[in-house]
Amino acid sequence: MRTVLWIAVILFPISEISLTIFKRANKRMARVEDRGSMRALWLGIGLGVGLAVACQWLPAARIRVSNRILDPLALALILAGFAIRWTAILALGKLFTVDVAIRQDHALVETGLYRYVRHPAYLGSSLSFIGLGVFFGNWLSLVGLLVPIALAMSNRIVKEEKALLQALGPPYEAYCARTKRLIPGLF
Repeated sequence: MRTVLWIAVILFPISEISLTIFKRANKRMARVEDRGSMRALWLGIGLGVGLAVACQWLPAARIRVSNRILDPLALALILAGFAIRWTAILALGKLFTVDVAIRQDHALVETGLYRYVRHPAYLGSSLSFIGLGVFFGNWLSLVGLLVPIALAMSNRIVKEEKALLQALGPPYEAYCARTKRLIPGLF
């Protein structure tokens, strides 16, 4: 189990780095509205991972649950996050970019997971990061990992929604009124 978990933990950043390299907006076909949010997100991720690693050996903050429970939980969260994120990315197709960008032919996607939440790819990432925090087996690592990432992701969501509202207008406003950002029926 631990080997499979380590593979998932290693594939998670490889997947995100690959997206960053290969799925940037083509500036001839899209107007980039990122306004530094990708940089802030990567800084939040770097800070969060650094804090998680630094705190993981503090014995007072250890999660006092057996690895027979924590490891499968961490793996399930990471894999569920991957599945949700990649399902969302594939649903967007050519509209997905790692930087906030509006294509000339941009259209509102309301199918698949987008029927239920506006940002399923961020939901997937969040689940994977929670799984990574559980992997560290330490409450301080979990909190240190999630707080900077959540702040940076919230900033990015606000910028993305502003760009989409400006580009798509009333249809996007109506979509926002009937869907939640990340968790169906809650938030």
